Amino acid sequence: MSRFPWHTEQMMCGSKNELLGTNVIYNNDPVTAYLWATLHPLPQRWDMSYLLLSEIALQQVSMFFRSEPKWEVVEPLKDIGWRIRKKYFLMKIKNQPKERLVLSWADLGPDKYLSDKDLQCLIKLLPSCLHPYIYRVTFATANESSALLIRMFNEKGTLKDLIYKSKPKDPFLKKYCNPKKIQGLELQQIKTYGRQILEVLKFLHDKGFPYGHLHASNVMLDGDTCRLLDLENSLLGLPSFYRSYFSQFRKINTLESVDVHCFGHLLYEMTYGRPPDAVPVDSFPPAPSMAVVAVLESTLSCEACKNGMPTVSRLLQMPLFSDVLLTTSEKPQFKIPTKLKEALRIAKECIEKRLIEEQKQIHQHRRLTRAQSHHGSEEERKKRKILARKKSKRSAIENSEEHSAKYSNSNNSGNWL
Repeated sequence: MSRFPWHTEQMMCGSKNELLGTNVIYNNDPVTAYLWATLHPLPQRWDMSYLLLSEIALQQVSMFFRSEPKWEVVEPLKDIGWRIRKKYFLMKIKNQPKERLVLSWADLGPDKYLSDKDLQCLIKLLPSCLHPYIYRVTFATANESSALLIRMFNEKGTLKDLIYKSKPKDPFLKKYCNPKKIQGLELQQIKTYGRQILEVLKFLHDKGFPYGHLHASNVMLDGDTCRLLDLENSLLGLPSFYRSYFSQFRKINTLESVDVHCFGHLLYEMTYGRPPDAVPVDSFPPAPSMAVVAVLESTLSCEACKNGMPTVSRLLQMPLFSDVLLTTSEKPQFKIPTKLKEALRIAKECIEKRLIEEQKQIHQHRRLTRAQSHHGSEEERKKRKILARKKSKRSAIENSEEHSAKYSNSNNSGNWL
């Protein structure tokens, strides 16, 4: 159901996995792997998997360098992301030694429904994708088990680095899990960045390209411009950072609605400098503008999660974003052949079908848990005791009446004789 076979059990076991319940810990794969190995009886299996992944990544990258000798590794970037199945290396081009690039390697996830041939073709198309709010891919390739992409290294880092005032090269936990100061962005930044992100989501939706991986670490900052990262994740079948949230809500069952819900999380983080404590959100803290709260309510409130998400087009029309003027001369380009569009459509349907099935299982488990909890509550036990006493008393009365009737009949019979 997610990154590891234990995701299903994590969602279903309740108190058994309380340590994995928080989103930061739950979504940090090295920590999750460690906790799972500590709490469960199969540590060797997970430890071996965790240790071998780095070796596999190095093998794949080494093979790449043999065929592409112009690249050179500067250093590995250890645990800068939250996935155990994704590795990063700082790179340079031999004839341009001052330029720095980042190579990312990832293996396939549980939502990989494209054929190997279609996957390789689509991955190789990514460098041709030009959009003012998509971070450019310099090189991309894939095989039957993994993919490798190269992008320019950005010293400023991501939108999450801006919010948490962290350094891009630091490990994920160090960067984001204990911020020195919690502070949201300025209103104008929220409006501009939000509008840019919504524009690129609309572009991808119109192209029929599935995304589903929006979060603050997947938005690169280039000056005052936000550029979306990791378009390859959905092609590789990798699970979303926020899957443990939206898999609870049966109305969030398309990748478009997933993107909108994830945008709500991102907007909350931009506004308050931290993620929400829980979703759905019952009440929102004071914000720089009520227009911000209106968008948050439409994506993270109880009503929104119960009834469904608005479209990206609807969000663009809301007061927070409708008056934002974007100045860019770059014309978007992303040509996807008809055959590959059809393959994307089928893969998207399969991803959504698996999500719906997961949501159904979670819903059924919740109903069962509520029924068991209700049945075992103190109030219910008292009710059952009272009912049992009444039933016992009623049976005693009925038995007494039956005995009296028999005695009366016996006396009447004796008198007749």
